[in-house]
Amino acid sequence: MPSFKYKKILVIGATSGIGRAYAEKLIQDGKKVIVVGRRKENLDALVQKHGKDKAEAIEFDITLLNQIPQLALNITKAHPDLDCVLLNSGIQRAFDFSKPEEVDLSVLNTELLTNYTSFVHLTTAFLPHLQKQQNETSLIYISSGLALVPIARVPNYCATKAALHSFVLCLREQLKDGAGNVKVIEVFPPAVQTELHDEKHQPDLKDGGKLGMPLDDFTEESWAGLVNGNDQIPVGIAETFFNGFETTRQGIFHKFNDMMKGMAKRD
Repeated sequence: MPSFKYKKILVIGATSGIGRAYAEKLIQDGKKVIVVGRRKENLDALVQKHGKDKAEAIEFDITLLNQIPQLALNITKAHPDLDCVLLNSGIQRAFDFSKPEEVDLSVLNTELLTNYTSFVHLTTAFLPHLQKQQNETSLIYISSGLALVPIARVPNYCATKAALHSFVLCLREQLKDGAGNVKVIEVFPPAVQTELHDEKHQPDLKDGGKLGMPLDDFTEESWAGLVNGNDQIPVGIAETFFNGFETTRQGIFHKFNDMMKGMAKRD
């Protein structure tokens, strides 16, 4: 069976769900993983299960933006052979703006910070290390099918994922002309059965943890795309969205981007 190309992977948001599933899959593939998240007990359990030679845990809250540069410095100093960073952290909350008096903007801001702003800060912090490596390195972003088609129940979540998707498209283009050899990969999950939708986090959803594709099925299907070296990996309904109109939209993006590059050269 083909193996994942990269050798040492940092998985940010690995305490549960998709992040933990990927960490487990990478370990099974013979890779060393460094897992990061807020819940130390979950991270420690993963290390205990697989052994310190295969996994290392770091407790960290990515919403603490001013601490991200030091996190990156500590990790890359301890692991100079780190060649892949997988960004998975995320929260999802419902907002009903038809009742604005019930909208908690502090929760909305935390969702934006977690799902988008922290990813930009993490990217900026780890890129210098990845660009300096002699071999190909990669940044992997766990996006969402909702980046392509939103649903009204979670408007801010959809907006954060759409913002991340636009950022990733532009980042991929910029890095083609930049230092190093950094591959930018985006995974578009459909709804997946994780605690993202459970009643603790979204009490208005009945049996929310059972919503969507089984986690194992998603992991296997998306893993095939990662091993194959795809830089965009839509799964389930997200694949329907992607093939239906996103490929056309990205074609327009590339034409427009090339036109802007041409104009800049003339200046």
